[in-house]
Amino acid sequence: MIVTVVAGNPKPQSRTLEAAHHVAESLTGQAATSEVDVVTLGPSLLGWGDDTVKAAVETVAGSDLVIVASPTYKATYTGVLKCFLDQFAGATGLAGVTVVPLMLGAGPAHALAPEVHLKPVLVELGATCPTQGLYLNEKAYAEPDAYAGWLGQWKDIVLASASAT
Repeated sequence: MIVTVVAGNPKPQSRTLEAAHHVAESLTGQAATSEVDVVTLGPSLLGWGDDTVKAAVETVAGSDLVIVASPTYKATYTGVLKCFLDQFAGATGLAGVTVVPLMLGAGPAHALAPEVHLKPVLVELGATCPTQGLYLNEKAYAEPDAYAGWLGQWKDIVLASASAT
């Protein structure tokens, strides 16, 4: 299974990226096959046709399972993540890819952000999001128990979807 983590944090090597890797490994039992730390693509995200950005898009689109992660900014995902997602072709850019929306935030007030804001744009791009998005408190994301309930409820469904697509 090809598993990719995508982190849309304005800070490279962020807690968001770390959390995405943890989810990928917890779901599959192995490290992600590849990683896209979106901010490292730099100003190339603002235009079209950059080879590095194209390669990142192709990596994600060619994956079986993708964890798309963002910190919560103004109750939604980051602009840098949106710039990356805009590089995908219409309603088919993520067709055949199972995607888990993951967001980190400061408190429970934004717990629906992955479901209400991130998941719809992923589905618009053709992704299969078979479960609820995962929201983690940014102060507790490193604690194994932070993931336990979500994994217990959704792991089998995510893996079945990724194997089927």
